[in-house]
Amino acid sequence: MPTPHYGQPRYRAIADELRRRIESGAIPSGSLLPAESALTAEFRASRGTIRQAIALLRDERLVTTEHGRGTYANPYRPEDGPGEGPKVETRERQVAADPELAALFAVEVGAALVERQNITLTNGAVGAVVRIYRLPGATT
Repeated sequence: MPTPHYGQPRYRAIADELRRRIESGAIPSGSLLPAESALTAEFRASRGTIRQAIALLRDERLVTTEHGRGTYANPYRPEDGPGEGPKVETRERQVAADPELAALFAVEVGAALVERQNITLTNGAVGAVVRIYRLPGATT
């Protein structure tokens, strides 16, 4: 997005573009935003500028960042009021590693993993399900 941003800090122009993508559904609720490295390349901006843009969106509660995992879109903002916008339910449970997960985590098939599901509901209907796995005892 190499566009002029006269009178406006660069991070605000980037935040505006990311906000537009989230609110339009181009970045769906519950999905990961592109990595910082991808955003620095796309917007031709420094990592610090990208972080400022994401911090602004986080302050607006438009995104949520999980350390070591990434930043997720969340178009529902509490100031929108109850009953408006999607709700996200989070569930955790222990599961046995299937062959694919076992290979990713370098554990044996059947080893214990913790599965977190973020379920986005819009008017009671499931809009998205994001599953995140981690080893027991690992911090999230």
